Amino acid sequence: MEQGPTYTIAIPAYKGKYLHDCIASVLAQSMADFELIVVDDCSPDDIQGIVEAFPAGSIRYYRNEINTGARNVVDNWNKCLSLATGQFFVLMGDDDMMEPNYLEEFSKLIAQYPGLDVYHCRCKVMDEQGKPLFLSAPCPSFETVYDHILERLYMRRTQYISDFVYDIDALRSHGGFFFLPQAWGSDDITAFRAAMYKGIGYTSAVLFNYRQSSITITTSGNVEDKVEAVNMQEVWLRDFLERQPTNPLDEIVHKQICNEFEGLMLRKKTEIIRQDLEQGGFLCLMKWVYWAYGLEVPIVSIIKLYLLSKVRK
Repeated sequence: MEQGPTYTIAIPAYKGKYLHDCIASVLAQSMADFELIVVDDCSPDDIQGIVEAFPAGSIRYYRNEINTGARNVVDNWNKCLSLATGQFFVLMGDDDMMEPNYLEEFSKLIAQYPGLDVYHCRCKVMDEQGKPLFLSAPCPSFETVYDHILERLYMRRTQYISDFVYDIDALRSHGGFFFLPQAWGSDDITAFRAAMYKGIGYTSAVLFNYRQSSITITTSGNVEDKVEAVNMQEVWLRDFLERQPTNPLDEIVHKQICNEFEGLMLRKKTEIIRQDLEQGGFLCLMKWVYWAYGLEVPIVSIIKLYLLSKVRK
């Protein structure tokens, strides 16, 4: 059987606006040992036309007969995974960009920490026009899943799906990308599962560019889906924390997470509501008040967040 490439880079495409730039950044990699797959999620945009503007044979193009929909976008992520033939897997957002040395630097990281199931890089967040806004916080070159979970619960880290590289066999053995409505937190749980036993390797090189815009999954979606997703995250985390780590240092971090878990989850939920209220109006407030019980957030806290969002404006 012919051996596949080292890397599969897959783009689950729906938005055509920045797709050309995304594809161009992949094809401009300093190392050529990769395949590029584009899965068109039955988009109304001319995804195929954008793909065909690039040299023939450089991209494997597929089109879904039925759109998976925003709620089930993880299904399209996992379709991308099912088509991959590489050893390592990268899922790219259709409006994001790689630096030319993305794969080269990850190859160095993999050589430094061979055998891990997941690797991570620093990223640059940019606005819709591509202007840099900020860099994600640096991380240690290696950490266990407990450290990673604690930092994410403290909200001291910014991360996205495309700044991770996964061992493809390990990712598939876990069932692929973890389903959450609108992929709200799917990057977190997928990374936690991959780092569960071996930890995660990290490079401080800035290799990924995330485009922050009004049409990304992170800044869109209905309240009901967000409530369901954050509750599903909480269920997964509670179940994971039932397991006792064997490493003495992990035991310390595990205990810290357990002791602070209720407060950290409330803080996480409150931050989601705050971000939503800053983008929405009074109707958005009413939706969050309606879902306050299901999210276990005091209604008075939601009203205070709404009033603060109006003051800031």
